[in-house]
Amino acid sequence: MKVLKFGGTSVGSVETILNIKQIIEAENEPVIVVVSAVAGITDKLIRVSRLASKGDAEYGQEYRKIMETHRNLIYATVQDDKKEFVFEEVCKMSDELGNILQGIYLIRDLSPKTSNLIVSYGERISSFFISYALNATLFDSCKFIKTNAEFGRHTVDFDLTNRLIRETFAQLPRVAIVPGFISSDAANGEITNLGRGGSDYTASIIAAELGADVLEIWTDVDGFMTADPKVIDNAYVIEKLSYVEALELCNFGAKVIYPPTIYPVFHKKIPVKIKNTFRPEAPGSYISDKSGQYKKSFIKGISSINDTSLITVQGLGMVGVIGVDYRIFRTLAKNGISVFLVAQASSENSITLGMRDADARNAVSFLKKEFEKEIEQGEIDQISVQSDLSTVAIVGENMKNTPGVDAKLFNTLGSNGINVIAVAQGASQVHVSVVVNKENLQKALSTIHDSFFLSEYQVINIFLAGVGIVGGNLLDQIQRQKPTLLKHNSLNIKIIGLANSKHCVFDKEGIDIAHYKTALNEAVLPSSPQIIRDMIINMNLFNSIFVDCTANEEISHIYRDLLQHNISVVTANKIAASSPCEIYTELKQTARKSGVKFLFETNVGAGLPIINTINALINSGDIILKIEAVLSGTLNYIFNVLSEDISLSRAVAMAKEAGYSEPDPRIDLSGKDVIRKLVILSREAGYFIEQSDVRANLFIPPNCFEGSPEDFWRELAKLDVEFELKRKALAEQGKKLRFVATLENGETSVGLQEVDGRHPFFELEGSNNIILITTERYKEFPMMIKGYGAGAEVTAAGVFADIISVVNIR
Repeated sequence: MKVLKFGGTSVGSVETILNIKQIIEAENEPVIVVVSAVAGITDKLIRVSRLASKGDAEYGQEYRKIMETHRNLIYATVQDDKKEFVFEEVCKMSDELGNILQGIYLIRDLSPKTSNLIVSYGERISSFFISYALNATLFDSCKFIKTNAEFGRHTVDFDLTNRLIRETFAQLPRVAIVPGFISSDAANGEITNLGRGGSDYTASIIAAELGADVLEIWTDVDGFMTADPKVIDNAYVIEKLSYVEALELCNFGAKVIYPPTIYPVFHKKIPVKIKNTFRPEAPGSYISDKSGQYKKSFIKGISSINDTSLITVQGLGMVGVIGVDYRIFRTLAKNGISVFLVAQASSENSITLGMRDADARNAVSFLKKEFEKEIEQGEIDQISVQSDLSTVAIVGENMKNTPGVDAKLFNTLGSNGINVIAVAQGASQVHVSVVVNKENLQKALSTIHDSFFLSEYQVINIFLAGVGIVGGNLLDQIQRQKPTLLKHNSLNIKIIGLANSKHCVFDKEGIDIAHYKTALNEAVLPSSPQIIRDMIINMNLFNSIFVDCTANEEISHIYRDLLQHNISVVTANKIAASSPCEIYTELKQTARKSGVKFLFETNVGAGLPIINTINALINSGDIILKIEAVLSGTLNYIFNVLSEDISLSRAVAMAKEAGYSEPDPRIDLSGKDVIRKLVILSREAGYFIEQSDVRANLFIPPNCFEGSPEDFWRELAKLDVEFELKRKALAEQGKKLRFVATLENGETSVGLQEVDGRHPFFELEGSNNIILITTERYKEFPMMIKGYGAGAEVTAAGVFADIISVVNIR
């Protein structure tokens, strides 16, 4: 024998009622079918009764809509020869309801007793006409589900109820229909109910007492999900879970089944299936005394309560006093207030209780009255409430005796800038619940879901400023590599924001990289550092990375705010890391404090692993003694193409045309770019160097840097003859010119050097960079790093590598 429960949405349309008929016809054994009111009817009955109690004549119109809904379903689902009879009987019930509402309207009063009677019509009407639609036998649950009044609520009288269930169903028909939710008082027979969602409970009570083979809950979802699918796009169905896991998920917000439903079937070890009426072929969720296999993680799922308030009772007078907690919980229970979270200091000087927002204000009032004497005497300092909070719980029986679960949870939240306000964990170790600010709920759910591998993919959210040559190449590389990262590393890179010099565009669902130019062209939001910063921070997304592919100083000024909000920064912009030491140090410290990354590998050597190598040497205890480097791909390209046929001015123009130089080549020729790079390397090597500390031996006279760009090109051409004579003389000696940056004994310099064929810099080709690092360990034979040091593609690749470093995949 089976018990099947169908919720409001499952009986809310002609299609779903016909689906129920097919589901039941496929059964080869007797079934008891518990049904809810038609979708939305209970809410409408509550609304219509309140309108009537306020003397609002609109109640009549709402009442007629309710009746029309039932009429339409009856005529579409009941057999032709029974339609009129069923409709007449429903009209009798409707008239009863109408008379009750008319009375309420006249006397302007709605008692709890009358309210219970009104909402009962939802299940009474639905079960009646559905019994005829399914050719089933109707049983009135008010005759065998009995309740007692306790603390303002109706609790099941199990001894009486179980006896009456056995008597009622001593002989089972092929299909029995039972209205869920409704019940009656054991003492006086008045209609009561089991609370919203109580139809699940009705089905569970019947299944447990009759020893059903299985309890099936048919609803409008596929089953228990790893998280709320409205918040987490890639949440998936939990195929198997234990009674305890299901109960914990329900208690903390999973609205799949009514929480008390678990208790009766748990004691009788009756399995529960959660099935989707709209997708009966879906496997659903299976709840039993076994937890089932954990696919990817030691937690089964995450649930949340988005309206949470914390009540804190605090005072030194509570320490060592027996009975304080008892009085707190007695007071709340007496007034019908439920507590779902308790956190108490080991010193006993405070206790914090989590409850729904709707109960918080009354709870404070009741507790202040209970402890009025202690408050007057100063034994209790305060009874306070903190609202606008949410509770998040991770659930899984595999958490038992698994070290590091809490550490991972707090690290995950902390590294994403989410403060934990309160925490609770029972000794059973089946769940850990944390309270966070409501504004951080979605971010908390997303980052936990990703961190505990409940998501199929780890998501990182990229905000990119600068979509020029480097930024454009980066987007192309991400687009090409995305399928590989998804397949082999389970990494999903989403471009959440883009900005150029004029406009910016943001979309938390992700911008299609293939059409990013169109997105920017159609954008109306103006681009400014302040707007970019505020939009990124306000989106409050987890695993966020800001990528700067500009050379804009103002953009670099927003790094600190982003890092403070737990947003990693990856930048090809050299301004921040070469700015005054105090700014550089502050950015590094802010990143460490926030648990995020501030990476700028491409500031020196484009995609060459120079900064990472220096960091590895320093962090492993080595000491950098000397650095010699050719760090300007532009200048190296210029000196490599100089020849009898290519003058200095022509070589500079070629570097610009090839994209090696800055848009204004004077930046490269002034040595400023190399000075910045040397400052960055020196700082990473442990020396606090300012740009003004670098001795610059430049090869271009100052007058070339004055005036307009046209003036520059004119003055530069005047140097062609001089440079050709110098080049020719060096060539005869077997030497070449290289613009070299040097750090030695804490002293730094940049300038032209003549190198012969024995020097590692001699054969440096094209726009390549080279760096020699002399350390305590690499003293006789310095470490050498050599390769492409300029160009949009390799720079973009270096930025991409830094992005991958943030998420630490291998």
